Amino acid sequence: MIKKKPFEMIDVTLRDAHQCLWSTRMTTPHMYPALADIDQAGYGYINILGGAVFDVMVRFLREDPWKRMAFLSKELSTPTDALTRGQSIYTFELFPDDVVELNIELLAQSGVKVLTVYDALNDNRNIESSVKAGKKNGMLINAMLTYALSPVHDDAYFIARTHELVKLGADFISVKDPTGLLTPERAKSLFPAVVSAAAGIPIKLHSHCQSGLAPLVYEEAIRAGFAYGYVATDCLANGASLPSVLDVYASAQKLGRAPKMNQSALQKVDEYFDWLCARDNFSRGEKASYDPALYEHQIPGGMISNLRAQLATMGISHREAEILEETARVREDLGYPILVSPFAQYIVTQAVLNVMQGERYKTIPDEIKLYLKGHYGRLAGTPSAMVMERAKVDYDASRRPGELIAPALPGLRKKWGRSVSREQLSLHAFYPENLALGLKDGAQAALQQGLVLQPFTELVKYLVMKKEYKNIKTKLGGIELSFTS
Repeated sequence: MIKKKPFEMIDVTLRDAHQCLWSTRMTTPHMYPALADIDQAGYGYINILGGAVFDVMVRFLREDPWKRMAFLSKELSTPTDALTRGQSIYTFELFPDDVVELNIELLAQSGVKVLTVYDALNDNRNIESSVKAGKKNGMLINAMLTYALSPVHDDAYFIARTHELVKLGADFISVKDPTGLLTPERAKSLFPAVVSAAAGIPIKLHSHCQSGLAPLVYEEAIRAGFAYGYVATDCLANGASLPSVLDVYASAQKLGRAPKMNQSALQKVDEYFDWLCARDNFSRGEKASYDPALYEHQIPGGMISNLRAQLATMGISHREAEILEETARVREDLGYPILVSPFAQYIVTQAVLNVMQGERYKTIPDEIKLYLKGHYGRLAGTPSAMVMERAKVDYDASRRPGELIAPALPGLRKKWGRSVSREQLSLHAFYPENLALGLKDGAQAALQQGLVLQPFTELVKYLVMKKEYKNIKTKLGGIELSFTS
C-alpha cells in the first residue's frame, strides 16, 4: 500500500486572519509573544504579508513594513511567505517593472522564502516580472489562480490558466477563493482538473469561510491530492477568515493525510490570541451560515461590512438589497471580473451610482473606463456593448500592462538622493511623502515589550476596562487587592 503524503498546513494568523477579522490591525508587538509557539506548531510555511497588511501598516499603524518582514523572518525558523498583487504590488495602481523588481529584492533580503503572487484578473502576464525577479533572488514561487463563479469561469478557463503558470515556472500553484464561493460539488470537478493540468507541481488551497462551506471544500482538496492548505488559529478562523487549523487537521487525519503538528503549541497560540481578543476587544471568528445571496453578489465579507457602514453614513441602509442586486448586474455588464481588490470596490461603486442616480451608467468612474480599455489586463468575458458605448472607450489588451509603464526608480533616485535606503525608496514609490516618511519600528517596540507578559498586570488592566464590574477582589500569593468602581 502506497503511503499518502501529508497535507501540510500554512498559517495565516499573522496575515489574512486579522485582515479579515480585525481590519488588519494586528501590530508587531501583538505578534511577538506568539511567534515561538507558531514556529513550533509544525506548519509548512507561515504567511506574514499581503497587500492590505503592507498598506494598513503604512497608512494606519504607521509601522515600517520592511522592519516587520525582517524581524518575523529572523524570529521564525519556519519559512515565511509574502503575498503581492503582481504588477499592482500592494496597492490598486499598476507599477513599472523596476519597482516590482525592487520590492521582490527587498522581500528576499528580508528573509522571505516564498513569493506568493496573483493578478486580480488572472491575466498571468501581470505576474511575469514578479516570477522572474523572485527566481533571480532565490525565492520559491507560489502562483495563484483566483476562483470566481460565472459562465466564463469554467474548468477549461482554469485549466488554461494553470498551463500558463506551469509555463512560467511556478514552484507551487494555489487555488485562491477570496469570497468562499467554492462548493464541495464544484471542487469535485475543478480540483482534479487543476491537479492534472499542473503536471506534478504541488497545489495549495486558500479559501475563505464566508459561505460556511470551506471546511468541506478543504476535504475535497485533500482527496484530490492537493499538497497544502492555508489555515488560521482556531479563534481567528471562520467567518470572513479561513478554516481553523484544528478542523482541517481533523479532516486530514480522517483521510489518512494528517501532517505532524504540535498540538500543545497550537493550543498555546490559540489561547494567546483568544486572550488578546478579550483584552483589546478584537473580534473572534464565528462559523458562518450558508447564504445563497453570496452566490449572486459575490462580495467578500470584509467589503460587505465596509459597504454597510458607508450606506449607514449616507442614510441609505434601506437600499442595501437593491445595491447588492445591482452589483451582480454590473459585474455581468463588465464581463464578469473577479470581485477582489480593486475590482470589487470599482463594481460596488458603480452599482451605488446606478441605484442612487436612477439611471444606469449615467456616471462611469475613470477606473471602470480604464478596466474596459484593457489598462489592467485581459478581461475574462466580453463587456456589454451598451456599457462600452456609454464609456466611450475601445478595448485593447494586446500588450502586457507593465511594458507600457516607464521606469520609476531613476526619477525617485534623482528626487531623494543616492543616500536614501532602498527600503525607503520603495515606500516613496508606493506612497506620497506624508505617508512614506516617519514610520516607526514595530519590531523594536515588540522587543521593548518583551516576550513575557505579566499576568497580574494584564489582569488588572483587563478588569479596569470591564466597566460592568462594580467590585473586584483578586489574590496573588499572600496579597489581596480590592477594586471598587
